[in-house]
Formats: sequence, structure tokens, C-alpha cells
Amino acid sequence: MLAVEENPCGTVRSLPLRGLLNSCPAGVASCPASSCPFWSPLSPRPTLPEPVPLGPRAPAGRMEFSELIRTGRAQAELLSGPEEPPLRGTLCVTGHHLLLSPGPPSTADLWLLLLRSVDSIEKRVAGDSGTITLRCKDLRVLQLDIEGVEATLDIARSIEALSSLESVITSFPFFYRPKGLRLGDAWHFHPPECYYKRVAREVLLRSSQPLTGPQKRRCAEDEDLLRAVLAGAHPGARGFIVDTRSAQAAKQARMTGGGTEAKAAYPGWKRLHRPLERGRALQESFVRLVEACGDPEQSMDRWLSRLEGCRWLAHVKEALSTACLAAQGMEREGACILVHGAEGRDSTLLVTSLAQLILDPLSRTITGFQELVEREWIQAGHPFQLRCAHSAFSHARPKHEAPTFLLFLDCVWQLGRQFPLSLEFGEGLLLALFEHAYASPFGTFLCNSEKERCLCEVRTRTHSLWSGLNQLKEQRKLRNPLYVLNPLAIWPSVEPQSLRLWQGLFLRWTRPPESSEVAWEKVWQIVIEREKTEGSQPTAST
Repeated sequence: MLAVEENPCGTVRSLPLRGLLNSCPAGVASCPASSCPFWSPLSPRPTLPEPVPLGPRAPAGRMEFSELIRTGRAQAELLSGPEEPPLRGTLCVTGHHLLLSPGPPSTADLWLLLLRSVDSIEKRVAGDSGTITLRCKDLRVLQLDIEGVEATLDIARSIEALSSLESVITSFPFFYRPKGLRLGDAWHFHPPECYYKRVAREVLLRSSQPLTGPQKRRCAEDEDLLRAVLAGAHPGARGFIVDTRSAQAAKQARMTGGGTEAKAAYPGWKRLHRPLERGRALQESFVRLVEACGDPEQSMDRWLSRLEGCRWLAHVKEALSTACLAAQGMEREGACILVHGAEGRDSTLLVTSLAQLILDPLSRTITGFQELVEREWIQAGHPFQLRCAHSAFSHARPKHEAPTFLLFLDCVWQLGRQFPLSLEFGEGLLLALFEHAYASPFGTFLCNSEKERCLCEVRTRTHSLWSGLNQLKEQRKLRNPLYVLNPLAIWPSVEPQSLRLWQGLFLRWTRPPESSEVAWEKVWQIVIEREKTEGSQPTAST
């Protein structure tokens, strides 16, 4: 069985495992210290960000929407990209969507945009009409030419208000009721015990930083826990603590109550610092990359200079290198690995989840990868509501925003490109996760913690993303038709010539060489025809 402990130092660690739930054992992420059985005055708990506003219950939310819609409809023309023809019709604003219904001559389908996916909005008027430019969180740029100046301004204000509502339970997932899905489906199909029992021979732990502080406090329970990890491994086992902060940053953390493990207090464990960017620096790198990708007029030299200057691929390299370090320690040296940064909810999860993909073949299946995302990101407390509040276009720059999960998806894409037969899923699943993490009709990525999801009743009042993605009609878009189970570890190259820009994401709306869906369909047709040919051939008699 999995043993999970939270010690008075404020860290959460478990053994033996490839991951753990970084939350209060009682399921309360911000319980008052006076009533927490794991708290003592000598070991303060970490300061957590402000909880997401829960807002009124859904019926009251419907009343609010009508107050925010200044103009319900107008005649407009939509320009959705250089390759797409303009679409003209009646534009409608609802509480959660922007709709465009084409006029009678057109046979096009209804165009629909989830307002939550709008990252920034620009408006300008000229004469008796106006233009609204919507920059979306999935990196699309849409232009709406609207008849009437007043209608343009009113629709722009409506979109601004409805796309930035803070209340969680008035968001679209609480209203979304698709056909063929039932509430509660696929919310509980990821029992972590099954995974931990399967990988119990290997020890990979994650936690937040120890709260040693300037007084260099010690925690006997934490020291006993890590001592037990080594004792439970093979004789002579060593342990490595992979700290995703620089040595200087870890030292400075002591002044605010954090710190690192003292060498004398943790015999058998060696600390390695592998700094990974987080927070604002990572967000700015993402923004500069998207800006470079959105400029089609620049020269090749200018493009390459901006690509290198944004340092996004450098972040990809550092993340994969650190994950390989952790994986090699377990696979080739039989060592126990503990990964932590500051809070254990960002770069820590990036490293542990990538290490599992490198080592564990079942994590490279569709079901296994869904379990990994659920276990290592959602249940582990990655604050999606804060980190993914905006994408690359917003003029606001809150300090809590960071595309850490997108960096993880990019690293997985690099693994799939270097090992095209070893991942059961393809680019389609990674793109879907990127889009749904920032704006989704499903409730999987809502809130910042299990406590908030419990308070909002997310699991009983919204649909799980996995139930939508696991429908048969969706599987063909997500599955890799060339997949062959590879029981071995996959070791990616991190040399500059081996890492590529993820064009399927960063360039798909600006310079698509060919629709990825069309290319994917062609591969599927080849595989199906080959299977039919092989099945029709007579077998040799024995």
C-alpha cells in the first residue's frame, strides 16, 4: 500500500511511488493552523494564494448574464485566418458564447466561440461600422467587422465583461450538458493505488521545500521518513534530492521560512540543484515566442534571432534534462529520487511527470497518460485557475500566471517526435489538453486545488474532460496509428538540433503547411488499408 505522510515541516512526501498528492491529509489545502493536527508553532505552514471566488450558485448566475449583455445581436463578418474565407451573418452574444449564424446563401455551419477562450480584445470604429479583434487563449486571432458604431462598442464591452467573470460556478462547465455523457462519468477511473502498486519497486518522491527558516529548524519526522525510504530500498541505496531552484534561490528562501535539507540531517542523500524557470520569466518567454510566430513579414535571420531570444526551447531542454537526470538515477543507479522546488506545484510536477513518461511504458498509453495528468497535475494541486487565467495575448501580467503545463505538453511532443512509435497518443491529444487547460466546457481543469473543486461540487455538477475525449468518435483524432508498445525507457536527445519548435501549436493558425487533421486522416487510411491487405492474405498451411 501507499504510505503518505505530511510532517510538521510542511512538506508532503510518500513512498514508494512515482508521485503523491501534495495536499492536507484531510483534503483541506488551507485549513486553519489552530485546528490542523500536523501544525505546530515551530513549523509554520506555507502561505497559499487566495482562493478562487466561488460566486453565486448557477440560477443567480443566469440573472447576471443578462445585465452584462448590452447588445444581443448585430450583422457582422468574421475573418478567422488567412486560409479561411470570410463568413457573414448575424452575430449573437450569450452568457457563455459568441455565435455567428450565416445568411441564407451560405451553407456554412453555425460558428461558435466560448467567451472564456478570449484572451484580449481590441476595438476600433470608422464611419458607421467598427472592427473587433479577438485574440484567443488557443493563439487564434479573429476579426469581426460589425455594422454600427454603437453595436460594435456594446458588443466589445459585453465580451470583455463575460470573458473575465471570476465566479467559478457561473462558468460554462456548470451549464454544459452534452448528449451521450452522464454527470459523474470518468471522474473516478484513476485510482492511484493501482499505479503505486505497479511501480513500487522504484522510488520517486515529490514534495514542497522543507520549512527550515533562518533558524535552520529540523524535523525529526521528515528525517525519519527519508531514512526509511533508503532502508526500504536495496542494500547500500543512495538518495538524490533534485532541487529545481538554484542554490542561491534556495538559500534566500530561508529568509521567508523555506530552505533546503541539511546534509548532516539526511545521511545518504545528496542534493543536486537544477534550476528551472517559473512564474513571470516563463510567461514572458511564452509571450515573446507567440509574438515572433505571429509576424509573417520578418526575415529568416530575424525569425531565428527572435526564436533564440525568447528562450522557450531552452526551457524545454532544461526540463527534459532534469527529468532525464531523475530517471537515470532510478533506472541506471537504482537510487531513490526526491524532487522539490518551493511549493511543489509547478516545476516539481514537470520533472516527476516527464520522468515517468521516460521510464514507464504504460504512462505512454492514452489511458496511462490521462492518469498521469490527473494524478501528477490535477490531484497534486497545480493551480490551473491561476496559472492559465490568461494566455500570451493579455495585457495584464499577474504574477501567478505561468505556462508550466504548456511546457510539459511541449516536452511530451518532443518525446513523441523523437520516438514516433512509442506513444499511443499523438499531437491531437496534446493540443486538446492545451486548449481545455485555458478554456473548456468540461470541469477537469477548474479551480486550483482539490479543496476548491470539492467546495464548487465540480465532480457532481460538471462533466469530466476524459469522458469526452474517450468517446469512440474522438479516439481516432487522438490515437497514434503507428504505435507499438515499447517496454524500454526512452531517452530523449536534448541537443539543439534535436529540439524543434512545436509548429502544430505555435504556427497552426498563421502558416499551416497542411491541416494536421488531414495528414492524420491520411496516415489512418494507410494503416487501415494495410491491415485489410494483411487480413485478406491466406495463411501458410503447416
